[in-house]
Amino acid sequence: MENIKVLLWGFGAMGSGMAEMLLKKKGIEIAGVCDMHPDRVGKSIFEVLGEKRDGRPDVIINGDIKSLVSESCVDIALLATDSFTAKAFDKIKFLLENKLNVISTAEEMAFPQASEPELTKQLNQIAKDNGVTVLGTGINPGLIMDLLVVALTGACIDVDEIEAERVNSLSPFGPAVMEEQGVGITQEEFAEGVKNDTLAGHVGFNESVGMIASAIGWELSAPVKQSMEPIVSKVFRKTKYVEVQPGNIAGCSMKGYGYVGGEEKIRMIHPQQVEPQLEGTDTGDYIRIKGTPNIDMAIKPEIPGGIGTIAMCVNMIPQVINSRAGLKTMIDLPVPRAIMGDVRDLIER
Repeated sequence: MENIKVLLWGFGAMGSGMAEMLLKKKGIEIAGVCDMHPDRVGKSIFEVLGEKRDGRPDVIINGDIKSLVSESCVDIALLATDSFTAKAFDKIKFLLENKLNVISTAEEMAFPQASEPELTKQLNQIAKDNGVTVLGTGINPGLIMDLLVVALTGACIDVDEIEAERVNSLSPFGPAVMEEQGVGITQEEFAEGVKNDTLAGHVGFNESVGMIASAIGWELSAPVKQSMEPIVSKVFRKTKYVEVQPGNIAGCSMKGYGYVGGEEKIRMIHPQQVEPQLEGTDTGDYIRIKGTPNIDMAIKPEIPGGIGTIAMCVNMIPQVINSRAGLKTMIDLPVPRAIMGDVRDLIER
C-alpha cells in the first residue's frame, strides 16, 4: 500500500508542528505545503524546520494552492490558517471540491452549526457530493472542554450540571491567536477592542457548549453567554511571536454559560495568557460534573495547547479518511488515539 499523502495549508506554528510530527510517522508523507509568508515561500520544509532530509523527497513551500491541488492528488489536507468558519469556508470548499478530505484547526469548525448553521449545511452537502469528509478539531475546542467532558458523562446515570475549566498558556501559539486574545496591547486598546467587538478572545465556547448539549440530549434555551476580562502583566513577558511590556495585556480570562430550560447547566472557565509561570500561575484542566455520580477530574499541569492541537489533527487522519462522507464533529467519529505504528494499518480500503 502506498503512503498516506498529506497536504499542509498553513505553515505557521501549528502547520509546521504538524509537519514535524508527520515526518516522524510511518506510512504517511507530506506531499505538498502551501503558505504565503514571504520568509517561507520557495524554501524547503526541511530548511524551515531545521530537519535533515535523510533521503526523503524534498518539499518546497508553495504560495499558490491551486498549483498543488488536483483531484485525488493527496488523501487529506490539514488546514491551519483561520479560527472562524466563515473565513475558512472558501478554502475548505476548494479542497472538498477537489475531492480532498479536510481537517481544519479553525475553532468554530469543531461544531460549526453553533455559530454558522447555514455554512455548516453547505459544507456538509459539498463534502457528500464529492465523497469526502471534513472535520474541525484541536485541543480546545475538540478535546478538553467538550469531547473529554462528553466521555466522562458516559459514566453517569444522570447529569445536573457541568463545569469545565482550562487554565492554560498561550505561549506556543502564533500571531493569529495572539491578535485574537489581545496579547501585547495596552489596557486601553483591550477595552476598546471589547467594546467594538474586535477582540475575539477564546473562540470556542459556542462550539464546546453546543457539542456537549447535542451529545447528551440537552436543548439549549438561549444563546451562550460570554464574558471577557483582561489579564494585565506585572512583568515583561516574551514568546517567539509576541512581547508583553509590564502594564500591558498578557491574555484574557473568559467565561461562558449554557442554559437549558432557562437554567444554567454548562459553565466554561478559561483564563489563558503567555508565560503564566512568570507570575506564579499554575496551569491545569478541570472537569466537574454534578450528577449520579459526581465526577471531579483534574489534570495538572495543562495538556499543552500547541502540542495537543498538532497531535489531535494528525492523530485524527485515519478516522477522517475512514469516515462516511460529510461534515463531522468529534462526537461523530471514533475516539482520538496516538498512532505509534504504521498509519496505513489504520486505513480501511
